[in-house]
Amino acid sequence: MAARKKDGARPGGADPLAEYRSKRDHRRTPEPVPADGPLPRGDDDTFVVQEHHARSLHWDLRLERGGVLVSWAVPKGIPTAPDADRLAVRTEDHPLDYAAFHGEIPRGEYGAGTMTIWDRGVYETEKWSDREVKVVLHGSRVSGRYALFRTRGENWMIHRMDPPADPDAEPLPEAPRPMPAAERARLPRDQDAYGFEFDWGGRRLLASIEGGRTRFTDARGRAVAGPAGLGGPLGRAVGARPVLLDGELARVDGRETYLIFDVLHLDGRPLLDLPYERRRRALDGLRLTGPRWQTAPWFPGDGDAVLAAAREQGLPGVLAKRLDSPYRPGEDNDAWRRIPVR
Repeated sequence: MAARKKDGARPGGADPLAEYRSKRDHRRTPEPVPADGPLPRGDDDTFVVQEHHARSLHWDLRLERGGVLVSWAVPKGIPTAPDADRLAVRTEDHPLDYAAFHGEIPRGEYGAGTMTIWDRGVYETEKWSDREVKVVLHGSRVSGRYALFRTRGENWMIHRMDPPADPDAEPLPEAPRPMPAAERARLPRDQDAYGFEFDWGGRRLLASIEGGRTRFTDARGRAVAGPAGLGGPLGRAVGARPVLLDGELARVDGRETYLIFDVLHLDGRPLLDLPYERRRRALDGLRLTGPRWQTAPWFPGDGDAVLAAAREQGLPGVLAKRLDSPYRPGEDNDAWRRIPVR
């Protein structure tokens, strides 16, 4: 990154926004494309992080400096702990107006996709050189001391220098095992104590999602490749939140679909000890519905109707899950029951 004079110009008088303008046509994109001319003067203290759903999901960190927004694309998001350095790719400088931009960049244009403001605030500069930048960010979602250091070419790394933003946060488990259901011939008598789901007859898959990237494990806790076209879009739909989902891959209306029926870990907090009913309501709150995935429905206290609907739809059975049951990975117990359609 070339050093800048106070007015934002590069050595030799080069226009710092020339590359930005060359990649955009103001008649085709809603992004701000300022005319050539003197750069505005700011206080070099504004930052913004934008979530960019482009060809691949990433987060753009932009720091106001010398009349432009110096920018890095961070594929896995801003780290929240000092033990998780992440790649940050230096991109072209952006105009200051871009700090307020959100919207849809049309297909066929550079950076096509949805841009939203993930966080913004002010920052202080501790060091700024061609190879290293140290700043203190003050935002609503990200705060603390960060260092960006150049590794090779346009590749940099971003490192959190402060202790973890959430000291109690726990990482996603490496090899999660799903909770099995016991086979039973009949519905439970006390149906009001249970939630009921359809058994779709699919393949059990757990999805660990972090930094917009998805990793699948099977019923034995082994890492497996997910179906083509599922992991990437699902990760982009979840975004920056770390989450562990339980579900099954089944055919619905002739299309292979990931049906999600439980959430086991969310935002650094394991949910295994929460009752099933609270986990299901937390899952519903995530609103995970897409072209290849959906949150499976559940029905508290109405097993007879669910079983009749499963029979009518040609499904193999239903699952009865106690509303107060915790999640016990790999552990057989009677809290979850599978009842086949007869």
